[in-house]
Amino acid sequence: MSPVTPSPASEPRRSTRLRSRPDDADADPDADAERGTSRGKRRRKSAGKAGGATPGSADTEAKQPAAGLAVAPALGIMEVDGAGGAINDDDDDMCLAETDAEEMQTEGEDDDDDMCPAEPDAEEMQTEEEDDDDEEAAAAAALRVKAARKKRVARPRSTQRRANDPLDRFVGDPIPDQEARQRWPERYATKDPDPQVTTKRCDAADEEIGALRHYTSASVDDAKFDLGDDVYVKAGPDEANYIGRITEFFEGIDHGSYFTCRWFFRVEDTVISPRLLEDHDHKHDCKRVFLSEEKNDNMIESIISKVNIIYIGPNLQVTPQRKAELISQSDLYYDMSYSVAYSTFANLPAGIEATSDISGDDVDSSNDKLIADLVAPPDGQMETATLLDLYSGCGAMSTGLCLGAALSGLKLNTKWAVDMNAHACSSLKHNHPCTQVRNEKAEDFLSLLQHWDALCKKYEVHNSNSLVSGLPRSSNDEEDDENEPLPKDTFEVEKLVDICYGDPNSTGNVGLCFKVRWKTYDPSYDSWEPIDGLSDSPQSIKEFVESGYRESILPLPGRVDVICGGPPCQGISGLNRFRKHEDPLQDERNQQLVVFMDTVKYLRPKYVLMENVVDILKFADGFLGRYALSRLVAMSYQARLGMMVAGCYGLPQFRMRAFLWGALPSVVLPKFPLPTHDVVKRGAVPNAFSQCLVAYDETEEKHLERALVLRDAISDLPKVGNHQPNDVMEHHIRPKTEFQRYIRLSHKDMKDFSLGDAPPKEGQLFDHQPLQLNDDDYERVRQIPAKKGANFRDLKGVQVGENNTVEFVPNIPRVLLSSGKPLVPNYAMTFIKGKSPKPFGRLWWDETVPTVVTRAEPHNQIILHPMQDRVLTVRENARLQGFPDYYRLLGPIKQKYIQVGNAVAVPVARALGYSLGLAYQGEFDGDLALFKLPRNFIPMDQATATRLSEGSSGGEVVEAE
Repeated sequence: MSPVTPSPASEPRRSTRLRSRPDDADADPDADAERGTSRGKRRRKSAGKAGGATPGSADTEAKQPAAGLAVAPALGIMEVDGAGGAINDDDDDMCLAETDAEEMQTEGEDDDDDMCPAEPDAEEMQTEEEDDDDEEAAAAAALRVKAARKKRVARPRSTQRRANDPLDRFVGDPIPDQEARQRWPERYATKDPDPQVTTKRCDAADEEIGALRHYTSASVDDAKFDLGDDVYVKAGPDEANYIGRITEFFEGIDHGSYFTCRWFFRVEDTVISPRLLEDHDHKHDCKRVFLSEEKNDNMIESIISKVNIIYIGPNLQVTPQRKAELISQSDLYYDMSYSVAYSTFANLPAGIEATSDISGDDVDSSNDKLIADLVAPPDGQMETATLLDLYSGCGAMSTGLCLGAALSGLKLNTKWAVDMNAHACSSLKHNHPCTQVRNEKAEDFLSLLQHWDALCKKYEVHNSNSLVSGLPRSSNDEEDDENEPLPKDTFEVEKLVDICYGDPNSTGNVGLCFKVRWKTYDPSYDSWEPIDGLSDSPQSIKEFVESGYRESILPLPGRVDVICGGPPCQGISGLNRFRKHEDPLQDERNQQLVVFMDTVKYLRPKYVLMENVVDILKFADGFLGRYALSRLVAMSYQARLGMMVAGCYGLPQFRMRAFLWGALPSVVLPKFPLPTHDVVKRGAVPNAFSQCLVAYDETEEKHLERALVLRDAISDLPKVGNHQPNDVMEHHIRPKTEFQRYIRLSHKDMKDFSLGDAPPKEGQLFDHQPLQLNDDDYERVRQIPAKKGANFRDLKGVQVGENNTVEFVPNIPRVLLSSGKPLVPNYAMTFIKGKSPKPFGRLWWDETVPTVVTRAEPHNQIILHPMQDRVLTVRENARLQGFPDYYRLLGPIKQKYIQVGNAVAVPVARALGYSLGLAYQGEFDGDLALFKLPRNFIPMDQATATRLSEGSSGGEVVEAE
């Protein structure tokens, strides 16, 4: 991967306008800088460069969490080495676990050792190491570019004027001293200047400049500028002039003439890559800019001219024509703010959009309700909202969102769900019986929505009388003919029962089809028929459309409150040797991200939440993540990007994922919930987006629960063997930990409304089944000792040589299995060049997992139960993902592992759902990115606590019987 040139927002840039003497025109820039002639630097933090606040800035950007500076302290991470109990190899969290297509391909394969199942992982490891090298090279190149740019000095606009020209001066009397000290106290923190240093220029970019006096106006090139004016500011060579708002004029203690500028950002100056400005599927308005929180001090000679910028806020009560007219009459306009932290595009706080500065801490603690114990309203008093779950899988993300929203007082209803995996759809329908679940491609679903909208308009369902009565209309003739016998082999439409867009009959013709119920035939004869073949049944089509509209079988534009989903981007997987670095969207395996955004554009929901692997922020300089942001911003959505670690919300796994909020300008943009638990460190944060890690400031006092480990999640589950054929079994072992007490609550106790009034199934345990190992692997696993850190290295005939590399014990014949195959297979010895302890590795009670995977084979991952000779069961994996015990999975056992491994961790979605509920109800104050969850975010009333037995949260684990 070739080094990527940083975007304009990737490094600090100079904003200087020098008045040099003619003989200085070719002077060395470094020498000019030493003489103090380079002024007006514009300091910006990158869209994800690690670093603290801009020097000399008093704005809120300086108070954003330094998430990228030290991941461990910011997350409250507990680092544990081999002796301490937790596995700590950073290469565990891989995209391989997320590649559905690869999992589907291997679905029918058996576990025969000769297949060498470790090879795909080995290839991925090699690719990841190469990518890491490429990323390091790109980062090094970016630093070199950054260093070079810092030395550049803008050429003077005129060679006929000298620096500090007397024509550049303050105008009028100074602001009264007492008033100035009240408005800008930090400028006057220093007493009278030291005479010995007053002749030395202050570097505006590197230190806070003390003031002698403030002014309201200045004259530059015979033009007058006032406080609050928007201006162009001279940039460096080959850079467009910067745009800023004057917030201060003051004379520094060095007697220099300064102004403080609060910066506007063009689209290409933000986290959105300039490459995306030319993307064919969306455009940005070149007159649109974003007001940032960044500001710094500059010499007044860097001001070029005024610029007419108008504010077009979300509450502007004008017609679109009038809005366009206002924009046409201005040079530029802005409607949102931009912040580097969490790549946020948001509405400006009420009352400050004109001239005030945004200020405040990064964490919202102004509303006591957010940190006090939550009190959810009665079910009947809850506001309701509808949710469409795209790429839904088995429904973990929407389930978690609904659980969290309910605790905030919002009844979020998963009305529609779409996924290609039929087994995942079955699981979702089983657990959400009222949801319209569609097993189809997302692009076909979008086409269906467009045709459905056209049908609703064609039949004027909004004005149909039949919708008032709720009954379909039929003619008397139809009633008279209903019981007449039909000629043999004659099919007559009785009614239409379903609709789709695609090729359900595999004829090669794609289009709109209806499923037809034929008169005198039972449902087994139902068939899909193209709409063109039903031209003689217009009344049946009309009745179906009217009934479908009444029952909301499909969403219509403007009728969806929330869209969530995780579009697969398999083109960035390490398994793909032909990844398209230059334009990832040219890879068909990344096109689902486009489909997701096209669906958002068409339906225009109030809220959007997209989830994806962190590699969308790593691969090709985070091109796909930038694209997703660009699409939302181009559609005038507010947007906020964050990376969340599942373990930080009460799970014994790390699992970092990227989440992107979108919100219409008319609603409140949700915040990201701060961690509630410590977590064991694994993996790394993408450098380009380090300021998007959802974490506490490393200097902030935090009160986190201890990191959860395997014991907390699964120590109460019954003992099962390698072969356990029953997907339902009795479960009467008492819970041992707080996590177990919560995960075993009924759907009613969790406020899960998706199952309606279905009674809870007491004492039943679902899906506690392991993938049955073949005879050879089972024989191997039985010889892996039940101790911490055990793996294939503990088998006979293996020793560890230099550099932690395994080798066969010399001069000793290889031990054979009963089948005659070797006890230690070759692929285990060569995996990751013989340095990996993963093959046939046992987990231990005080450890965590890096991420729950979609495969259960032990050949190249640590997935064996601590004490039992088997892999973790589907239910144990589901526990590690935070699925409630009442959530049942359907399909073959390998499909169940895939559903669980591909799911969004339920506690993470639950925390996000709580944030969504607060935002939906307008209960968030301010523009801050983070908030603290309530102290009792895992609710348990006294009746439930009494019904569930008490148990210890730690100590020695007794093997469940």
